Amino acid sequence: MITRIGILGLGGVGGYFGGLLAKAYSESDAIEIVFIARGETQKAIAQKGFKIILEESETIVFPSLVSNDPEEIGELDYLICATKTYDIEKSFESIKNCITPDTIILPLYNGVDATARIQILFPENNVLQGCVYIVSMIVAPGAIKKIGAYEKLFFGSKNAPVSKLKELQSIFEKANIESYLVENIEETIWEKFIFISALASATSCLNQNIGGILNNPENKAVYSSLLNEISAVALAKGLAMPIDIVAQTIAKLEKSPQDNTSSMHRDLLAGNKTEVGSLTEYVVNEGLKFGVDTPIYKQILEQLS
Repeated sequence: MITRIGILGLGGVGGYFGGLLAKAYSESDAIEIVFIARGETQKAIAQKGFKIILEESETIVFPSLVSNDPEEIGELDYLICATKTYDIEKSFESIKNCITPDTIILPLYNGVDATARIQILFPENNVLQGCVYIVSMIVAPGAIKKIGAYEKLFFGSKNAPVSKLKELQSIFEKANIESYLVENIEETIWEKFIFISALASATSCLNQNIGGILNNPENKAVYSSLLNEISAVALAKGLAMPIDIVAQTIAKLEKSPQDNTSSMHRDLLAGNKTEVGSLTEYVVNEGLKFGVDTPIYKQILEQLS
């Protein structure tokens, strides 16, 4: 039996981790990697392969199949999805026939609402929770660039069979993906969400990169206020976050390249649709639900909307 893994969303996250999987299993008889793509991206990968650009090297990988045709794609055992959060429902519509009740779905999005949204679409399926730490972006159709050495993938589930989780972890390990199967996955995801949500909101509303946030006292004060507000929301939700989560998050940001910015800020600068719904508005709505005031988040949401 061949294990078939689909990669939906070939941006910085899906493209990078999907690329590592395609490279590792290019000659495997047991595992098949399917890139789900259309348009220019599909054409570029079919003709020239998928390019991963690192700071000191370039790799070209060829998935077993690159297609947007559900009949050609066929049924999938695992689906790793990493589109933009505003595209979740639309992106699944075209490949719903490839998902059987046994398909394990691993969402790797910037927000924390993806698992619940996908579970509504596929109530019978095991939809895992996951997040990644990586700085990477699309530079051309079928090509992504990764900046820096830091990369980590975390995933887990309270409901999925342990055997399936361990199988997926083994698949990642053999592809040299630094991945962690964790029990307290919701807290892990919220730690990442606190980092990315505050950064995306601050960089986008202030039109500054990481250095512009950290090295300007007024900008850093806005960022710190956002961290305090979102941490209070997490606490109100009953999540067991580290006591020093705000200090930890600032320390994490201080280790990031100063000239980098958030993907939401990059989208804003490019005039593209942004993930403000999942990264900023979600925090405001959860604050209202759990009785936590989020004045700076509200102010930024009004500005970005």
